[in-house]
Order: sequence, then structure tokens, then C-alpha cells
Amino acid sequence: MASERPSAESRSSHLSSDPSVDTDATATDSMWEESFDTENHGVSTKRDYSPVSWSEYFEMMDDVVIGCVYVFRVYKSGQDGPLLVLLHGGGHSALSWAVFTAAMTSRVTCRVLAMDLRGHGATQVRHADDLSTQTMSRDVANVVRATYGEIPPPIILVGHNVGGAIAVHAASGTLLPSVVGLVAIDVVEGSAMDVLHSMQNFLRGRPKSFKSIDHAIEWSVKSGQIRNLESAKVSMVGQVRRCEVEDGDAAELVSPVTESVAEGHEEFYDLNYVTDKAESSTSAEPCSVYSWKIDLSKAEKYWDGWFRGISNHFLSCNVPKLLLLAGIDRLDRDLTIGQMQGKFMMQVLPPCGHAVHEDIPDKVADALASFMIRHKFAEARSETKSSSYPFMR
Repeated sequence: MASERPSAESRSSHLSSDPSVDTDATATDSMWEESFDTENHGVSTKRDYSPVSWSEYFEMMDDVVIGCVYVFRVYKSGQDGPLLVLLHGGGHSALSWAVFTAAMTSRVTCRVLAMDLRGHGATQVRHADDLSTQTMSRDVANVVRATYGEIPPPIILVGHNVGGAIAVHAASGTLLPSVVGLVAIDVVEGSAMDVLHSMQNFLRGRPKSFKSIDHAIEWSVKSGQIRNLESAKVSMVGQVRRCEVEDGDAAELVSPVTESVAEGHEEFYDLNYVTDKAESSTSAEPCSVYSWKIDLSKAEKYWDGWFRGISNHFLSCNVPKLLLLAGIDRLDRDLTIGQMQGKFMMQVLPPCGHAVHEDIPDKVADALASFMIRHKFAEARSETKSSSYPFMR
């Protein structure tokens, strides 16, 4: 059943950053300090970590039913132009693309389909623990066909991390013949394979649960998992679920981030942040806490298959390609050679975390809009033609 947002007027008012602002300084000041209230004579006020609805950014939410037993949650925007199929990273959900979607649809004429992958978000399927790239690639193709028919509009696959690997596999096969472009965000075989050996420690280092959705949002920002509060307020809603537990089981809701856990995962955590432990309760009454929707540690057998060989698959895709990275050090040998040979476009974005499209959604939208216009996939909206894309002048 599809749900439409009450109004489309608020969508463009939620873009995350002003390009004229020093993003490093702003992020540091806003992330680690409470806001300074000048009206109250300099008394600091607590930051607002309350969740925000999907309808502030997307035009429609829908559940796509496939074969009566597979229900995929999708969020959509736009009515014309090419279709951007957005695939989130492991443990995240389609809502991680919310702020980016508002930024993207304000720049070019396009359609957006962001889907919760199996085992993630609000998607409900049989064998939800089958997270192989083959299965998830078929899921993507099935959702696109169920939504747009056998002849969908021109498709640009956009994926972050695991979603990027799925996008590459889907583009390199024959599942979606209408794919015209491929965008991978911070997914590189070499660096991904290097950190897999410590991934279990990383997952164990995360809090197992949170006392409220607001607390989960606060943790995500202060830990550095998502460095943009606006995105965290909508994105974290898709990552955790409410559950009832005995107070004794919830005595320690949040675990501190230790140096040993965070080593090699600086893009996720800031080591200066240590979460406060919840106070123990002697009551045996049930209470509500929020836990992760998916236990990624149980998907370990699929990790290698997500990333092994992905660089060569990416290079072999016979469509225009764009690789967006958080840092140049992430490039492996195959991609370095391919980039020197001009086999794909690449852009290293300003300092940000691993969740690039959430941390700096405006800059990612600028890069993707330029890529689409350069290859004549889409047209810039009239208000952005003269200033945003120099090659159009």
C-alpha cells in the first residue's frame, strides 16, 4: 500500500549544508558541542535528536509485493526523467538516502527509487538471511520490474558500500538491460577486504540497544557513524526497531567505544566519544528499548562474496561509471590503473565519514548531477543551470 506525504513544499528546505560554510569547522563545532542560545543569555540548550519522518524528503512510500510472500519497502520521488535506483549499505536502510534525495531532485529532473534490501528496514521476505549478491541483485531487478514494468525508464544504479557491490553485480549482468549508468560510493575491493578480518570486533563494539530512538540518533552522530544530524534523524529510524525486554536485561543499554574496536574503522567512530551507560534498574517490569533491525555478524559467510572481485566487475561494466570516495587512500591497484586509463570518472569528496551520501548529501548530489548531465542522462532544473555546473555555461 502506497503512502504519499502530506505536502511536497518542505522537501527542498531540508538540504543539509551551505557550500559557502567551512564544513570541517561546522561539523566539529555542531557535533561535539551543545548549541549556544544567545536569546537565553548564553545558556546552552540541549540539541534536538528527535526523529524526522520520511515524508519530509520523499514523495511516496510503498510496499512492493512480489510473489505474495516478498514485501519490499520502497520510497519514491519524481515523475519524469531517468530512474535512480538507490541501494543502501549493510545495516542501513533506504532512509539513509532521504536528505540526498531531496538534494538530488532539486538539481536535475529525475525519478528516485530507494529500497530496503532484504533483511533490512521494513522489508519482509522469506529467507531474509540470504544476503548473497546474487539473491539481492535479483531482488533489485524484481522490485524495478514490479514497479515500472518490463520496460522501465533508463536506470542509473547508485550504491553505497554493500549496496554499491550489489549495484555493480546487477549492472554487470543481464538482470536490468535498461541500466545506462553506475555510481559506486566508497566501495573498493582492496580496502573492503582489508577490514573484513576486524569486522566482527567492530560490530561487537556497537551498542546492542538504546533506551529511545532519540538516544540512538544521538549515539549515531556523537560516535561519528553519521556526521550529519539532519540525516541521522531520518536514517536511524530505519536501522533500529522497538522491542520489549526485562529491565534486568537492559541494565547496560550502551557500550563504550574502545580503541581496540575502533581501530581500522575511523570512518565510523570518533575515539573521543564514549557513551554514557544507562542506569541499572531493580524493577522487573518490561521496558521498551531499541535494538538493531539486522544482526550483520550472522551474515559473515557472505562478506567475502560482497567485495571479492568487485573492482574488476566495476571496470568491466559497459556503461558510464562514477566512483565517489571519502579518501584517495581507498583506491586499490586495479581501480588506480583503470582510473589512469580513463575507464571511469572519479571524485574524492571533502573530509567525511564512510556514510558519504549522508554526511555531505549536497556535495554527492552535485557530483551525481554533473555526471548525469555530462552524459546527457538528465537535464538540470532551470534554477541550477547557470551556476552549479560550469561545463553547461
